[in-house]
Amino acid sequence: MKRMRTGISAKLFCAIFSTCMLVLITMHWGVRLSFEHGFIDYIKRGNEQRLMMLSEALADQYQQHGNWAFLRNNNKLVFNILRSLEQNPDANNQLPPHGWRTQFWIIDQQYHVLVGPRAPVPPEGSRRDITTDNGHVVGWVIGSPSERLTRSADINFDQQQKRTSWLIVGLSTLLAAAVTWLMSRGLLAPVKRLVDGTHRLAAGDFATRVEVGSRDELGRLGQDFNRLASSLEKNESMRRAFMADISHELRTPLAILRGELEAMQDGVRKLTPAAIGSLQAEVVTLTKLVDDLHQLSLSDEGALAYRKGNTDLVALLEVAAASFYERFNSHQLSLTLNLPESAAFFGDPDRLIQLFTNLMENSLRYTDAGGGLQISLVATPDKLLLNFDDSAPGVDDRQREQIFERFYRTEGSRNRASGGSGLGLAICQNIVDAHGGKISAQHSDLGGLQISVVLPNDKH
Repeated sequence: MKRMRTGISAKLFCAIFSTCMLVLITMHWGVRLSFEHGFIDYIKRGNEQRLMMLSEALADQYQQHGNWAFLRNNNKLVFNILRSLEQNPDANNQLPPHGWRTQFWIIDQQYHVLVGPRAPVPPEGSRRDITTDNGHVVGWVIGSPSERLTRSADINFDQQQKRTSWLIVGLSTLLAAAVTWLMSRGLLAPVKRLVDGTHRLAAGDFATRVEVGSRDELGRLGQDFNRLASSLEKNESMRRAFMADISHELRTPLAILRGELEAMQDGVRKLTPAAIGSLQAEVVTLTKLVDDLHQLSLSDEGALAYRKGNTDLVALLEVAAASFYERFNSHQLSLTLNLPESAAFFGDPDRLIQLFTNLMENSLRYTDAGGGLQISLVATPDKLLLNFDDSAPGVDDRQREQIFERFYRTEGSRNRASGGSGLGLAICQNIVDAHGGKISAQHSDLGGLQISVVLPNDKH
């Protein structure tokens, strides 16, 4: 039998509802106990005060009459005295409002009952002396015991209060259940949206987005989820484009190699040094493409070995430019350096030379004859700015924004015939990022492209 799993909505509802019920029941019993004890004590104090005031009033009456003859079997007089005391209390004897009263008996010195019910006088009842001004006790006022008073209060009032209290508890329980249900639904609505979105994202639907309706922790989580989905969608698109570009780049030289070899095999083309040179050129193209892919994958993963140390960018630029002077001259291009005497930097000299070499190679391949490349370096207290400005042809704004993407070539000037794989600038970007800098492309004043590299001026 499949076991049912309790969802988070039910768990949250049970947790909040149980807490509400625990607080409600605790408050109920606390109020009940406080009411019962406080109310009974209130009754007791009121009746004790009535007995005391009655004893004082009877003492005055006794002194006026000299005996108890005026009171014998005269219950009406006693209740008139009580009524007058309640209607005209003095400042020191404030009686409680009309309410619970205990049974009482008035007895004389011989313990004869003067006023009171026919029930026997309880020996354990509250007793107040009736004392004259000269200190003689002429009688007593005796009230029923506290236990009887408590039982009387329970019978006449406490049961009604219990019913009312439990009715309030029942209504409060229904209200708590309704509020808890609404709260659990409201609190879990963003969580459910995130759960549904995560399921769709795990199923490969990277276009999934969740609605963000708050600015709290769940709202920020929803925003992070949307950013994650956007990144995954972009990465998936780049992965597909990357695989398509790789297959396209590999297909061309392989197709040429296959066609050349089949032609030689069929006897259409003879095995001559020129034919072998053509095959070797395609192999070189394939080798460079594979090497660039390897370098790019290492730089993407951060696996390129960086051995950073104190170095001089000016010296590195001069070393890299020295290997290009003859090649630039052979292509009828000029190579100009505008550098300060030195520019100290903390970085990997091998990777920095690779960066400069790729940028110079890029300009050499895609600059028309008669133009040139100007390299300048400006050092400020907080950064080092390198500009690689070449002459025509240039690129438009759309091409400029995509120039650092893998396998991207601008139309016309950046084509396969130039020998480029479209990975050089992507590798450059990874090297600059590894050194904490930024690389960007702008239009050059010379009519071509300007590649700007900004590195932090940290000499330590």
